[in-house]
Amino acid sequence: MAELLCLKNVTKKYKSKTVLDNVSCTVKAGRIVGLLGRNGAGKTTIMKLVNDLLTPTSGEIKFKGKNISPKSKLAISYLPERTYLDRQMTPNDAVKLFTDFYPNFDADKALRLFNDLDLDPNQKLAKMSKGMQEKVQLVLVVSRKADLYVLDEPLGGVDPATRDYVLKTILKNFHDEASVLISTHIISDIEKILDDVIFIDQGKIILEDSADKLRKKNKKSIDEIFRNTFKVER
Repeated sequence: MAELLCLKNVTKKYKSKTVLDNVSCTVKAGRIVGLLGRNGAGKTTIMKLVNDLLTPTSGEIKFKGKNISPKSKLAISYLPERTYLDRQMTPNDAVKLFTDFYPNFDADKALRLFNDLDLDPNQKLAKMSKGMQEKVQLVLVVSRKADLYVLDEPLGGVDPATRDYVLKTILKNFHDEASVLISTHIISDIEKILDDVIFIDQGKIILEDSADKLRKKNKKSIDEIFRNTFKVER
């Protein structure tokens, strides 16, 4: 299975603070990979580096065998943890923006998904709840035909009743050779779609393996393995 994304000995420092410490990991083509760790572990920093929004202090990041660059963004669809859309925009406005900006954006798919999620395409984002705004942004991201989808906390503001639909939306809306790198703290809901997992703690990768292998080896769910590893109280 070909490597789609590869981080090799990546370190990121902010002045004297080391946020990522010699991180190496891979995402193979056609896989859904969970990037799992506590708040402040370095997950969002990795995602920003992959999207060329930050520059590593040292190490290298390769996408499809080439160094990450502004051109990579054409094949990487990124959902940040916080919305970046103008709150005076409507979903329809956002569709026009994405259509102009991304040649791989499918406007018809986006409008269909808005309808499925009961989102009014003519309502201003400012009039929507935080969860509704996050749904709008997720729809925009999955409506691009990309090779890698980087999703930072896609379930953060989504109510439990909608999570299954959101997961199905993620699964159904990318082609077979595309991959998803997904960060979340709601592991119990999302682990059923994960092929591989990467555990990160204090800027270091402490575990990287197939989700099925980990379940068989430990005879536990990924959520239970995570809780035991990080001693998370229920």
